[in-house]
Amino acid sequence: MLSTEADVVFIKGLKVEAVIGVYDWERAITQPLLIDIALETDISKAAISDEVKDALNYKAVCDDVSEWCKAIKAKLLEHLAEKIADKLLSKYSCQKVTLSLAKPTAIQAADAVGVQITRFAKAAENTSDDK
Repeated sequence: MLSTEADVVFIKGLKVEAVIGVYDWERAITQPLLIDIALETDISKAAISDEVKDALNYKAVCDDVSEWCKAIKAKLLEHLAEKIADKLLSKYSCQKVTLSLAKPTAIQAADAVGVQITRFAKAAENTSDDK
C-alpha cells in the first residue's frame, strides 16, 4: 500500500487491451496492460456527506484511463504513463498521481515489466500585483 500522509483514491489492477509497442507486429495487435493508480486528493467532503457527487469518481477514472490507453496507441510505456498522468491531473481534483503501467506478456520469463511514475499538479500561478 502506498505510504502517504494525504488521502488517496486508488485503483489496482485495471486491465486494458491496447496497442502498445515499438515492433511492427506489436502495432498490429492489442496487448494487455495492468494499471495501478493512486490519486492524492482530499476526501473529507465525501466522507462527511456520504454523497458520490462529492467524491473522486473512480469508475470515471477507470473509464477515462481505458479510453486514453486505446486512443493514444503509444510505442513506449513511458510515453503512455506521462500522457495518462497529465490527463488525470488536468481532469480530476488531485494534487499528485502515482501511476504504474505493466505489460504482463512482454517478457516470457517475467510476471510483468513496466514503469511507475509520480507527477504533481502544477501550482496555481501567482496573480497578485505586489511584486
